[in-house]
Amino acid sequence: MIPITKPFLPPLEDYNEYLQGVWQRQWLTNMGPLASDLEMKLKDHLNLKHLLFVTNGTIALQIAIKALELKDEIITTPFSFVATTSSIVWEGCTPVFVDIDENSLNIDASKIEAAITDRTTAILATHVYGNPCDVLEIEKIAAKHNLKVIYDGAHAFGVQVHGKSIFEYGDISICSLHATKLYHSTEGGLIITKDPELLKKIAFMRNFGFSGTESFAELGINGKNSEFHAAMGLANMKYIKSIHKKRRELTELYDEKLENVKAFKPKWQNGANLNYAYYPIVFESETLMLKIKENLEKQDIFTRRYFYPALSNVLPYTKSIGMPITDDISKRVLCLPLFYDLTFEEVGLISRLILRIQNN
Repeated sequence: MIPITKPFLPPLEDYNEYLQGVWQRQWLTNMGPLASDLEMKLKDHLNLKHLLFVTNGTIALQIAIKALELKDEIITTPFSFVATTSSIVWEGCTPVFVDIDENSLNIDASKIEAAITDRTTAILATHVYGNPCDVLEIEKIAAKHNLKVIYDGAHAFGVQVHGKSIFEYGDISICSLHATKLYHSTEGGLIITKDPELLKKIAFMRNFGFSGTESFAELGINGKNSEFHAAMGLANMKYIKSIHKKRRELTELYDEKLENVKAFKPKWQNGANLNYAYYPIVFESETLMLKIKENLEKQDIFTRRYFYPALSNVLPYTKSIGMPITDDISKRVLCLPLFYDLTFEEVGLISRLILRIQNN
């Protein structure tokens, strides 16, 4: 059986080294020394001045919206994981969907201004599959209309664009460190902002708003993470380069073997590196995509329609609205297996089966 993904696990002895310290200290959570160490190491690795380690990417989004004190309407993409939209609604705001670009699959920056009203307070855009949005154009639009910008960079760990980390853009960026991600801490998330005062506010919010043992600075939530999750993040750090290298090689092999597939890959943003988080392809028709997906499953090879259906017409807590490009793309897109333990032979097998199914 070949799953769509499989979490990378470091050697057990690496993880156990960190756990021995946890047992000795008996400090299990509440931003212990391992969580603090992970924050420092991730700042160095990603070349960021400010970064906070939190429970998960969804909590990161919710805290970001709350920290920026957003109200009313937030412009967002219908082509993303549900947490992007649910976080907006959870925080009492209204998502306003803007269709995606048919090449990059990110929110179409040229359509954002038409969706702005006197109730718009922010733009929340997703770097889909780790592919950077048109951050420079979104920055111009936000400045012109005095809007805040949050980037959902759940997939974008390690991506740089225009010479700096993708997380440098926007008022706040978030990242997911979920077990399915290319780098993970089992469960976890990151909040990044360039504003030191905003970072301080978020740090209070992460810990119930406490500013001391008997005082409070902010309305807060339990957004902290545990030493066990931090231990996994620290144990995985030494393998980031080898994980990236293997995923790049697997991706390049897919590219070579699937040269004649009746599908296209999303166009990557100019000036940005690939992090090889996913291998999405958009088939020429939904019929062909379903034929391939179903036949691969008969061989115990599992893919994922990531993202289907479009968020703009499936959620029970938002008004359904047609998004022509998103509706079309979401029906045809399929992510193929991609993970560290996947073998080159398995990529060859998957590719041969896809071509054989396509041509039959």
